[in-house]
Amino acid sequence: MEGWTVVTGGAGFIGGHLTERLVARGEKVRVIERAAADVSRLPKSVEVARADIRDKKGVAEALKGCRFVYHLAANPNLWARDRREFDEVNHQGTVNVLEAALAEGAERVLHVSTESILTTSGRRSLIDENVEVDLNDAVGPYCRSKLLAERAAFQKAGEGKPVVVANPTMPVGPGDFGLSPPTRLILDFCLGKLPARMDCTLNLIDVRDVADGLIRVLEVGRPGKRHLLGAENLTLLELLTTLSNLTGVPVPRIRVPYAFGLAVAGMSEIWADRVSGKMPKATLTGVRLARRLMHFDPSRTLDEIGLRPRPIRRSLADAVAWLVGTGRLPTVSAPCNDSARAEKSS
Repeated sequence: MEGWTVVTGGAGFIGGHLTERLVARGEKVRVIERAAADVSRLPKSVEVARADIRDKKGVAEALKGCRFVYHLAANPNLWARDRREFDEVNHQGTVNVLEAALAEGAERVLHVSTESILTTSGRRSLIDENVEVDLNDAVGPYCRSKLLAERAAFQKAGEGKPVVVANPTMPVGPGDFGLSPPTRLILDFCLGKLPARMDCTLNLIDVRDVADGLIRVLEVGRPGKRHLLGAENLTLLELLTTLSNLTGVPVPRIRVPYAFGLAVAGMSEIWADRVSGKMPKATLTGVRLARRLMHFDPSRTLDEIGLRPRPIRRSLADAVAWLVGTGRLPTVSAPCNDSARAEKSS
């Protein structure tokens, strides 16, 4: 059967790497992006459909002739001036994409969720794909909207529809032109704009491994089950220490207590809401997530799809080298050797 492989949000960080891989596989790719999105870096063979996923009619038109659908489009930030945007885009937009793709007869639809909705209050053990999360345990409007979106995907799967779900952890690596939260953290640290740190945990995975993993999940993933795409569990201190070893930038010695971080985030959001309209340096959702365990066990998914993510040090070296190469950072010498070796094996 001929048909399009459609990627919503295909010009984004993960979407860009995914689209390149799909084109390299010889697939006929269409990307759905909002009107203002920069699509100039997409492969020339890619067809671009301009649509807002909040617009049912526009989404249905953009999905005409789809065979496989990767749904990545979302508001990935932890703050928006209008909080209603999270539900409109992340939740209702997902419902629109799922319904339109299935109505068009798509053979397989992959909904890309997130790891941040899998944390639960008070949990101290590793999180795997089987964790059950109550809606009341979702941290802030972003996480709530993504959890509702995931539930919508599972509902379709429960109805016998070919819908699968993947939950990537925090992606890092080259090519993040939109500067997602992990890349902004790396950039701020390397520029010396991170004077203090909070104690928190996280899981990182190379963005290129996420792209490979999404393709495998769409092909062999099981409807109704989560597929967790993660790699290395780190503390923030371990992440900053690795970056320090790569760049020579010292790790901040000042530790920010949780209560102080929450107060700063609250004031930052008030300023952003009422004055600047720009992304605050700290968000309430981000600080609240920092208090929860964000360490994961993705071994079941990785074994099922046959994915072996590369070492995160290599991914961080590539990210720093890319930031230097695009002029976002002054020249640093330490990561170059790591990056060169990584590029040969990517």
